[in-house]
Amino acid sequence: MQTPERIIRLKTVLARTGLSRSTIYRKIAEGTFPAQFRISTNGAGWRESDINRWVADPPRWRAPDETAVDGF
Repeated sequence: MQTPERIIRLKTVLARTGLSRSTIYRKIAEGTFPAQFRISTNGAGWRESDINRWVADPPRWRAPDETAVDGF
């Protein structure tokens, strides 16, 4: 049985990556770090699997290309 995807908050992301809050948001803007998504009106989180992939290989992680639709 596959375990469900966990959502982690900023505090956990900071601890796992060793980055500062400002560095995380700068890297999100650059497209070199997974973006958070809204989980409630006042809350946001990250998919744990995205953060694990980034931690495993930071220089090679890239955001999915949003312009590529239907394989183009």
